[in-house]
Amino acid sequence: MTITLTYLSAVGSLQYIAIMTRPDIAHSVGYFARFNSNPGPEHWKALKHLFRYVKGTADHKLTYKGDLASNELFLTYSDASHVDTGRSTAGYVTMIAGGAVGWYSKLQTIVALSTTEAEYMAAVEAGKVLNNLPPSKWTTRVQSLCPKTLNIMDG
Repeated sequence: MTITLTYLSAVGSLQYIAIMTRPDIAHSVGYFARFNSNPGPEHWKALKHLFRYVKGTADHKLTYKGDLASNELFLTYSDASHVDTGRSTAGYVTMIAGGAVGWYSKLQTIVALSTTEAEYMAAVEAGKVLNNLPPSKWTTRVQSLCPKTLNIMDG
């Protein structure tokens, strides 16, 4: 039995697992999605490499092990890269108790004039998510234990 997979459905499959369980591949999948309309052989080769990576790391898992007495229980990191076109790739990861609970990596829709501006735009988006977490027993408990921290990565 031969399975024929189109580039679009392959990227879509990876996008689903990147959003749901694998923040480590979010940036790569976002990059591959840019070529959905006209993928070349080099894109297929790189996509197959990513599938092999996912298969080889299937036993990796998110671990939650935070110290409830710590002020660093609830963190959000954001970062962006500025390129000559002005459209930067931005992302964030929100962590509770040492494990990722929310993340994204995508091309910014607004043209940034500098790396600093791109990073501030990423931080604003991460801050919106952090500020608008839906109330639940867990988030209410965490928010009452410590302040929300947003770290803007420089690098």
